[in-house]
Amino acid sequence: MSPPRLPRLIATVFGTGYLRPAPGTWGSAVAVAAGVVLHGLGGFPLLAAATLAVTALGFWATARMVADLPDKDPSEIVIDEVAGQWIALLAPSAGFWMRGLDSWDFPWPGWLAAFVFFRLFDIWKPGPIGRADRRGTAAGTMIDDLWAGAFAAVATLVAAGLWHGVIAR
Repeated sequence: MSPPRLPRLIATVFGTGYLRPAPGTWGSAVAVAAGVVLHGLGGFPLLAAATLAVTALGFWATARMVADLPDKDPSEIVIDEVAGQWIALLAPSAGFWMRGLDSWDFPWPGWLAAFVFFRLFDIWKPGPIGRADRRGTAAGTMIDDLWAGAFAAVATLVAAGLWHGVIAR
């Protein structure tokens, strides 16, 4: 039995999860592009609201999509990458927003660092990221990427602090 249409569309981010190779990286790349646009349209508040919404939708769609499947984390599900990647993007977005920069002024080092750190933690899966991944549940599918996003957000902030506070002086 195939998963219901709407949950499949959401969980695969309108088919992005079927791109090969590395569907998770494709999902993250789409998330970065969409996140930069959201930041441009409404700054940090819009990206934060969208992150909350996509996280809730991700839990719902993932649970529905894998309900009858033995594998609770099929590679085509990439809504978890979107949620986690947007958490990682919240760090530079908040920094730019708090400094009062134009919403469309979202320089590439910030979003690129968030992308690279998110992919690193999503693949490496240290600590709580790996524990969530090993749950083998629909919720675990989402939670490991939320943790990876949080780790990436912190790493992005640390990298920005080092760059702007130490290296660029």
